[in-house]
Amino acid sequence: MSYPQMSLQASLQELLLEAQAYLSLFHHECGIPEAYPERLTRMQAEMERTGSYWHTYEELAYGAKIAWRNNTRCIGRLHWKSLAVRDMRHLETAEEIFTALVEHLRLATNGGKIRSMITIFAPAVPGRSGIRIWNPQLIRYAGYCQPNGSIIGDPSHAGLTDVIRRLGWKGGAGTPFDLLPLVIQLPNQPPKLFELPRDVVLEVPLSHPDYAWFARLGLKWHALPVISNLRLEIGGISYPAAPFNGWYMGTEIGARNLGDINRYNLLPLIAEQMGLDTRSDRTLWKDRALVELNVAVLSSFAGHGVTIVDHHTASRQFLRHEELETQAGRTVPAHWVWIVPPISGSASPIFHITHYKNTILKPNFFYQRVPWQGPLQQSITLLTQKNLRNATASHVFRE
Repeated sequence: MSYPQMSLQASLQELLLEAQAYLSLFHHECGIPEAYPERLTRMQAEMERTGSYWHTYEELAYGAKIAWRNNTRCIGRLHWKSLAVRDMRHLETAEEIFTALVEHLRLATNGGKIRSMITIFAPAVPGRSGIRIWNPQLIRYAGYCQPNGSIIGDPSHAGLTDVIRRLGWKGGAGTPFDLLPLVIQLPNQPPKLFELPRDVVLEVPLSHPDYAWFARLGLKWHALPVISNLRLEIGGISYPAAPFNGWYMGTEIGARNLGDINRYNLLPLIAEQMGLDTRSDRTLWKDRALVELNVAVLSSFAGHGVTIVDHHTASRQFLRHEELETQAGRTVPAHWVWIVPPISGSASPIFHITHYKNTILKPNFFYQRVPWQGPLQQSITLLTQKNLRNATASHVFRE
C-alpha cells in the first residue's frame, strides 16, 4: 500500500502535531485512552518511513463525524453521530469514483428516507491537487445563458454549465431543471464527464395544499443535497474529494434555491399568481409569496415521503445539540449568519443568542480553489455576473 503524503506547504513537524492532536482526541472520545501510546508510536514510525500516515477506518470514520460536529455553518449537527462513512480510498480511476458516487446517491436517497452519508476518496499527495469533483453538489441543475441576458435554469451554475459544455457536454433539453453531468478530475489528468442515471436522482414535484395553480407551474427540486466541493481534513491529512449529505431544511429550497433573486427568483411569479399587489414593498408581497413557496416545499416533500425538516424544528434541534455538547464538556462553535434561518429569523430562538463564536476547529470541512480557475473562468465569471444583473424571473413556469 502506498501512503498519502503531506502537502509541500506543511512541514513534517506540523503534520506530526496535527496527527497527535487528532489521535489523542479520537482515543479519548472513543474511551480507549490506553491504546493511544502504542498507536502514537506506530504513527510516528510510519511518518519517519513514508513522510505521512494512513488513517485506520475507525479513525477516518470518527474524524468525518467530528468534522460535521465542528462545522460552524451547519444547523443540523444534532445528528453527527449517525453519519454513515464509506471508505473509498482504494479507488484509482475516474470511472471507479463515478460508480461509487452513483452508489452513494442510491444508498443515501434510500427511497426518500434520507440517510446522512459521506464517501471518502484517496487523500492528497504532494505536488498534486488531489482528486476533485468539479460540481458543488452531486445533483445540480444547469443554467443556460440566453442572448437577452436572462438565464434558463439555475443562474448560480451558469458558469459551471458553460465550462462543462466546453468540455463536450451538448446540454440537456433546455428546461429549468436539466441535470448537470458530473466532472471528475484525477491528479495530472484531464477532467472526465459522467452523466448521472435518471433513476438515481429522486426529484419532488412541487404543489401547494391550498393553491391548485401551484402544481401547474412545473416546479420541482431534488431530494438529496450532497455537497461535493469541500475538503475534509483529519489529523493533518487532506481529503479533497469527500462528498457528504444530510437532508434538506425546507428554507434551503424555498427561500434560497427557488426564492433568491440571483437564483430562480420565483417570488414575483408566485405573488402574481396569488393576486398580490407588487407595486410597493409595503404590501409585503415578497414575504407572503416567500412563506407560501416554503409551505409548498414542505408539504410536497412530506406528501412524497421524502425526509425534510422545517426551520423551526431545526432550530430546536440545534439547541438540543448544544445541550448535549455542553453535557459532554464541549463548546459549540457556530456562524450566526448561517445558522439563523433565512425566513422568520427572529421567530427562531437562535436569533436571540449572541454567545456563538465562529471558531474553526479540526477535523473540519474547508473550501477549496475552484478547479477550473484561470483566464477561462475569469471570463466566464464576468459573463455570468453581467447576466445575473440583467436576469428576471423566468416565464417558462407560467401556465
